[in-house]
Amino acid sequence: MASVAVVQMRSSEDKQENLKKSIGYITEASAKKAGLVCFPEFQMAFSPKTQSPAELSKIAETVQGGFVSTLRSAARKNRIGVVATIYEKSKTTSRVFDTAVVVSPAGAITSVYRKLHLYDALGFKESKKLVAGKKIEKPAKTSAGKIGVMICYDLRFPELSRLLTVSGADILVAPSAWVAGPMKEEHWQTMLKARAIENGSYVVAPDQVGNIYSGRSMVVDPFGAVLLDMGQGEGMEVVELDMNKVKEVRQSLPLLKNRRTDIYRLSVR
Repeated sequence: MASVAVVQMRSSEDKQENLKKSIGYITEASAKKAGLVCFPEFQMAFSPKTQSPAELSKIAETVQGGFVSTLRSAARKNRIGVVATIYEKSKTTSRVFDTAVVVSPAGAITSVYRKLHLYDALGFKESKKLVAGKKIEKPAKTSAGKIGVMICYDLRFPELSRLLTVSGADILVAPSAWVAGPMKEEHWQTMLKARAIENGSYVVAPDQVGNIYSGRSMVVDPFGAVLLDMGQGEGMEVVELDMNKVKEVRQSLPLLKNRRTDIYRLSVR
């Protein structure tokens, strides 16, 4: 069994306030014997619509900056893995990357993923402030298992979760800041279940709550059963993941084996 802590957080515009809150959650997760704690997207700060790209860029840091360094120290002190998110400075533009960082219990950075799909949809234009990543990161080893990381809007593109799964991921971790709105919670729940079922993987999806976001952080098992739904409350929950369930589901429902990769590579006429 693997113990994973899920943080449902209401980030403020104050980076230091959010960092202090994050350290508290890391300490709490360790005390509850979790091996991994997962934070939502925009953990570093809430960026209101009125904030300019230049103003957001001032908040952003590199992966080696103080925000991540402090989280690494907290991970090392509490001997727990961390999946964190930051606004990462870009060397080529004033816009910033939406970046997830995986930290080991020893405080080492084991993966850095920059969000591929920007939320230019349903009245939003993330590309005004954010710049898209250009690389799919291979799954990272953690005490919970091999995790494949994606971020929020990435969930709407099943290609990414499939590529992470066939690359070895047993758990798909999706830090999110899911914007509330008509049918949005239904989309969220449906896609989390779909990504779990189609890949025979656990899906761990910590979400922002409050501000403009929907909450409902979830954990879904490889057969589509919802193990956690955090509703609208801010806080942290620990879920036990039975990693044997991944093997069992992939044997009884062998979707990965039944793929027709001999046909998929052909052009559709």
